[in-house]
Order: sequence, then structure tokens, then C-alpha cells
Amino acid sequence: MDKVFNTPLAHLLGALLVLLAPIFLQGVEGTIGVNYGTVADDLPPPVQVASFLRDSTFIRRVRLFDANPEILKAFARTGISVTVNVPNDLIPQLTMLSFAQQWVEINVLPYVPATNIVRILVGNEVISTANKLLIVSLVPAMETLQAALVEKSLDRHIRISTPHFLGILSNSSPPSTGKFRPGYDIHVLKPLLEFLRATNSPFMINPYPFFDSSDNTLDYALFRPNPGVFDETTQLTYTNMLDAQLDAVFSALKLLDFEDIEIVIAETGWPSRGDPGQAGVDTGIAAEYNKKLIQHVMSGIGTPLMPNRTFETYIFALFNEDLKPGPTCERNFGLFKPDMTPVYDIGIVHPRVANAAANTDHSHTNSRTNLKKWCLSKPGTSKEALQRNINYVCGLGFDACRQIQYGSPCFLPNVVRAHTMYAMNAYYQASSNP
Repeated sequence: MDKVFNTPLAHLLGALLVLLAPIFLQGVEGTIGVNYGTVADDLPPPVQVASFLRDSTFIRRVRLFDANPEILKAFARTGISVTVNVPNDLIPQLTMLSFAQQWVEINVLPYVPATNIVRILVGNEVISTANKLLIVSLVPAMETLQAALVEKSLDRHIRISTPHFLGILSNSSPPSTGKFRPGYDIHVLKPLLEFLRATNSPFMINPYPFFDSSDNTLDYALFRPNPGVFDETTQLTYTNMLDAQLDAVFSALKLLDFEDIEIVIAETGWPSRGDPGQAGVDTGIAAEYNKKLIQHVMSGIGTPLMPNRTFETYIFALFNEDLKPGPTCERNFGLFKPDMTPVYDIGIVHPRVANAAANTDHSHTNSRTNLKKWCLSKPGTSKEALQRNINYVCGLGFDACRQIQYGSPCFLPNVVRAHTMYAMNAYYQASSNP
């Protein structure tokens, strides 16, 4: 982020949640969501979780791994966008229209519009199961479910997709050589991509730099300074593993002529605890990855092959899940403990700054009596850099951003510099007076 403002708080923005308005950047609306898994016996009631996310965090998107009725009811009237999931084992049945209609009747209709269901995922990492019946049924199931949504006039609000493990790529390094696995590319993924394009739905992936990292590549995985990886074909240098993974997927999409389809990060995260002796696993490193992840995907920088865009991203996971099988790390991806206190701080818990924006003064003062300080943009700063500062602050949910919208009291003068100073002052005052 450009250091645009003469304020000691400016350097903190990079570690905070960012929400980029899609009007200014390419790509889907940049938002951070969480995966809400429930493979645990110590989780709080869903109604408490929904209230906590709405009132105490910046999270406005949640992905479920099923269509749990208690959870769907809990998110009613919260304004939080909810993604539900059809389990893998139901995919063959979903190819039948009568079953798809019944599924929508049971799992969607009772909850909308009170619960803002925006996406249905058909299965999870289906191709990686190597189950032929599931794989050949995937696209027909998505098409049939779409028909069921159309019947109920829900297709304009609810999109259908399916998340993929990066193992669908046969080549991924360097990123320009990204390519889908032979056989799956033409017979499964091409029809899938045609469906996504026709329904204006995203291609969803589960990139985990954690699982691909080693002692030698830890800095690269964690967005730390590192020598980078040079792609000879594109003459581009990659400074972090996530960008390389995203661009490998983009290259594979481009090879099939589907580079126009948006990419959404359905899962990514870093565990805070691992097995004894496991390198690169502790709360500090988990916090580092997720903080920098949020900063990066929301910054508008994009990737070397997809510049100037944001990525809708879902962090895995909301809670640690103590009943999950496998190594210790699998049970420790959570951002929050069961009592909803953070496992570590990544800036997604809302500061108690109610009405801060309403109390912000336009004037530039530095009175020794009230010790207020105000932000001024540096002379000569580009409009693009100023806009990025607005996007950072507005992503934190400040009412100041409403005040600078068209028709609002502080819309005029309608210039980026004035809007930026208003938004930044709201942030500065709120952060200085918690």
C-alpha cells in the first residue's frame, strides 16, 4: 500500500480487513468470508455465532459445508451472505429434476429471503475423489439444480458452483504453464466452465500454500521478502506462492478460452498448531499468513497475470474443529475459540467505534486543548493511490463511507482527495479513541 498519509496509523492499514468496491476494480466484489465447519463437539449455538459475526466482526460472508437448518435460521436478517453446500454423496441423485426440486424445497425455500443465501456449491473437490460416478454426475447435477432454481425464480440471486483442489492441474510451475489434467479438461471442466459462464458464476478453488510449503519455501508461502520465482515465459517474477497458484489456474482457464470467468478462493488458511516438530506451525505464523492474505487479496494489486483486481476469499476456518480426523493441524485452522475469543488477532474483530464517523470534523485542526490530529493526503499522490485508501477504510464498515456517497451530505466536493481525507479522518479518530 502506498504511504499516502502523514499519520502514525497509516502503516497499520495493511494488516486490517479490506473491502474493495467493485466499481473501481476488475473482478468480483472483494470480500473476506469464513468457512463455518461444525465437526466439533464444543461449538457455540449457531444463533450466537451469527450474532457475533454480525455485531462484532467485519465478516459478511459465510460458507457452510451443508445446509444445516439451525444455522440457516440463525443467519436470518443478519445481512450476511451465506453459501450452502450439497454433499458429494448426493450428487448422483441431484441429476434427477424431482430430487433437485425437493432439495430446493427443503434446503432453500424455507429460509429465503430472510437468510441471504447467495450460492449453492455442488460437492467439494469432486474431481480429486477419483469417483467416476461423482465426476460424470457433477455438471448434470449443477444443471438440474439450476433448473430447479429457475422454476422458483431464485436463479438471479443464487448462483451455483463447485470448489476444486489444485490437484486438478497437471502443470502449475511456472504459473504460465498451468494446465488442467488431460481427460478432465475437455470432458468435465470444459462443460463445467460453459455452465459457469452461462450462469455468471465463479470458478472456485481451494489453494493452500501451507500444504505446499517447506522450510525452504516458507518465506515465499507467507508473503515475506524472498528472492521470488521467475517465470521465463512471461518474464514475470512471483513474490508469493498464492499468486503463483492463482495464476496457474488462470493459465489453465485461458488455455480452454475461459479466462473471463472469475476466480473465487473458496478455502485457504494456516493452522495455529501442529504435531510435535512440525515446522512453520504456530499461532504467530497462522496470524501472519491470514493478515497478509487479507491485505493482499483485497489490495487491488491482483496477481502478475491478473493485475488490478480483488478476490472474494473465504478463510478456513471460523472455529477449530476438535473431531476432525487426521494430523493435529487439521483440527487447528480456526480463527476463533468456542467462546468466540480470537485464537489470534488478524483485525477482523470490530473495534468499538460506534458513531465515530458521525463525529468526524472536516476541519484540519491540531489543538493542544483537545489533542486531535487530522490526516492530510500527501501532495502529488495519484488518484489511484488515494482510492485504495478509501477502499481500505470503507472495508472496515465505517459510516463515513455512506456520507461520501452520491446524494449524501459529504458527497460534495466530488473529488477523490476530499473523499479520501474524510474517510481517513474517520478511521484515524476511531482508532485513536477506541
